Amino acid sequence: MNASTPGATSRAFRLRWWVLATIGVAQLMVILDTSIVNIALPSAQDDLGFSDGNRQWVLTAYALAFGSLLLIGGRLADLFGERRAFLTGLAGFACASALGGAAPSFDLLVIARALQGLFAALLAPAALSLVSATFADPRERGQAFGIFGAIAGAGGAIGLLAGGVMTEYLDWRWCMYVNVPIAVVALVGGSIVLQRPSHGQRPRLDGLGTVLVCLALFCLVYALSGAESSGWASITTLSSFALGVALLVAFVLWQSRTRHPLLPLRILLDRTRGASFVCMFIAGVGQFGSSLFLTYYLQDTLGYSPVQTGLAFLPIVVTMVAGSIVSAGHLVPRYGPKIVMPIGMALTAISLAWLTTTGVHSSYVHLDGALALMGLGLGIVSAPAISLATQGVDADDTGVASATVNTVQQVGGALGIALLNTLAAGVAAAYLASHPHSHDGLIQAAVHSYHAAYWAAAALFAVGVLLSASLYRRQPRR
Repeated sequence: MNASTPGATSRAFRLRWWVLATIGVAQLMVILDTSIVNIALPSAQDDLGFSDGNRQWVLTAYALAFGSLLLIGGRLADLFGERRAFLTGLAGFACASALGGAAPSFDLLVIARALQGLFAALLAPAALSLVSATFADPRERGQAFGIFGAIAGAGGAIGLLAGGVMTEYLDWRWCMYVNVPIAVVALVGGSIVLQRPSHGQRPRLDGLGTVLVCLALFCLVYALSGAESSGWASITTLSSFALGVALLVAFVLWQSRTRHPLLPLRILLDRTRGASFVCMFIAGVGQFGSSLFLTYYLQDTLGYSPVQTGLAFLPIVVTMVAGSIVSAGHLVPRYGPKIVMPIGMALTAISLAWLTTTGVHSSYVHLDGALALMGLGLGIVSAPAISLATQGVDADDTGVASATVNTVQQVGGALGIALLNTLAAGVAAAYLASHPHSHDGLIQAAVHSYHAAYWAAAALFAVGVLLSASLYRRQPRR
């Protein structure tokens, strides 16, 4: 039965919250994998015997495949249907995770991580498109995207906790194996509740645009991911970045000329969607960058175990869930994003400034308030931005619009990690140049470097306050 028939439409309406639950499970799996491996990485390194110089590829392989293939993944969802793309992505992700868990060597682990990124690039935009298509009522749409945004935002922190528990009490390989049962649950649920699409006219695939944007995003993500180890001034970083920018310019020029663009420029030029993409980019820079330093601060400075580190992130999870649901479901529909989004940006900036007051012997009580405020601010920003970025898009463009949301967040995350890491490394080196290289000196240098990163991220969110207040249109109160 097609989704366009009355019976199918009625069934889809009745099952809409089950659809969201199924998609939420899949989204949680994808987001978990961006952080769960971080805590398991030292144990994996000891087991497989790879070098410190190579360990970044376990993370970079996933980011490269995911970030560079998201747009084509979104367009494939438009071409062949979101349901098919979603289920294919789930099955492929599960198989890649099983391969990574059983990997006997470093090379096979990296290949498995790249395959995870590939299938995640197919799965993530399809999931977002399905949520957008399932919830048409503005009030329910806000609630659905609030829940979806809460899952997306809190998944990283949950991944840290799950990774800590599995690494400490089981084995690092379970950080890969855990995706298999999650994927099976989502596959079964998706096969039951997701409607088969009507076979209407599908958009054509833009071959040249696909090649240009995939290569451009690959070069940019590669440059940003490698900047930490190679340095911003290295030939590899500069040439990759320059080539990525050139290819991106060529892609934009081609999209303005071709009859069947991969990324119709109308998606980017809409003022509300453009503002939402900017907000997601800033949120990606701040969230991914700051969480990395918090992880090191908790474990290396305060001496927390992997499990304690994961538990320490729970305030972010709780307040992000609350902020996402309240913001997307109630505040933005009533007051509009022009008022609500700057508030979320400001709260996050304040929380990051708060983190600069932490020290070598700070108590968790001192840290707890800053983490809770950060989660609240990020929740207020992320969920409405995801919803508004996909609202009002033509049916043929929902997949690629959803992919663009994921792309700007992933590129923002890669840029945030590279920029803030480079800044922090410079601050630590400057501190050690005038202080003893003792154990206490090294710890103090690390804390100073974290503070510099927090201030930089806070400044970025302060800019986000101004941009969100100026770019979003004023909406009438409802």
